[in-house]
Amino acid sequence: MDTTLRDGEQTYNVAFAPAEKLQMARLLIEKANVNFIEVASARVSKGELESVQLITEWAKKTGGRKLLNRIEILGFVDEKRSVNWLIEAGAMTLNMLTKGSLNHLTRQLKKTPAEHFADITRTIEYAVKNDRAVNIYLEDWSNGWLHSRDYMFQFLDFIVTQPVGRVMLPDTLGVLYPSQVAEAIQAITSRYPGQHFDFHPHNDYGLGTVNVLEAIRAG
Repeated sequence: MDTTLRDGEQTYNVAFAPAEKLQMARLLIEKANVNFIEVASARVSKGELESVQLITEWAKKTGGRKLLNRIEILGFVDEKRSVNWLIEAGAMTLNMLTKGSLNHLTRQLKKTPAEHFADITRTIEYAVKNDRAVNIYLEDWSNGWLHSRDYMFQFLDFIVTQPVGRVMLPDTLGVLYPSQVAEAIQAITSRYPGQHFDFHPHNDYGLGTVNVLEAIRAG
């Protein structure tokens, strides 16, 4: 799953025009044969909405629902707002950003795990009701693994009971050593053998590629 068209625009002085995003989306799908592309964050701007509409219109005309399902949007635990944005944009898949560490949950959201899980459930229910698929990001998961492991497993115990597809484990600050990635992924994939997990590395300290290889090796 390639996040260039979403992450790239977080880079200083980078802003793609809608036509440029469409061109890159086509190259990623048609030439690079990427399975899934995350092309935007929901609710960011009118320009992002126009970009996604161009991409989803192309996907629908070119490959129908099968190709459209490969276009994904980062969204939030906001019950209806991100899902409604997806509907307007013509996208079918929400990659929902949730809190993967107790630090993020308590300091940013100022909520309890039970409150967060209830909010997530409502958003998933609304998405499913509107024929949208949901994947889950555990933002700050790597710090959750290092510093609030009980919460992280409590979260995973909850989320694997929900109608979600891929569960994405991001090393949000790029802080894990390869050995820590291997240990974490092995523990998680063995505990939840029926669940599809993605590992989403960051390259802050130059460990992105080797950490991907360790994650694959660990399952």
